[in-house]
Amino acid sequence: MHQESVRIEPRGQGLHDVTEAIRRVVHAAGVGTGLCNVCVQHTSASLVVQENADPAVRRDLEAFLARLAPEDGDYEHDTEGPDDMPSHIRAAITRTAETLPVSGGDLALGAWQAVYLWEHRRALHRRTLVVTVWGS
Repeated sequence: MHQESVRIEPRGQGLHDVTEAIRRVVHAAGVGTGLCNVCVQHTSASLVVQENADPAVRRDLEAFLARLAPEDGDYEHDTEGPDDMPSHIRAAITRTAETLPVSGGDLALGAWQAVYLWEHRRALHRRTLVVTVWGS
């Protein structure tokens, strides 16, 4: 079993490809076949495995989630601004952890898949991913 924390500095709101950062941890683990769990340690960001070929997919996902949890909603919690509570809602209805297969010493993702950190806040934040790899 191998575990590392990875610091990510997203360039603001949106989907940020973190596949290579996770892949580096998988390679360092030296596991040929197993599993990789990735957890984002924050309540206003999430993780998603999604298409990496057509950027329109990511734009459509972001637009959909913005309609589902708009910034102009009537929220009680607004301590850090208008994107504060919507970011918590967006993280609550998406995922904060993903478990991925490891095969041949690498992430076993499909041809068009990547792992994205979904930053729900507009302001710049440092995010930490805990990446745990186990297997043989």
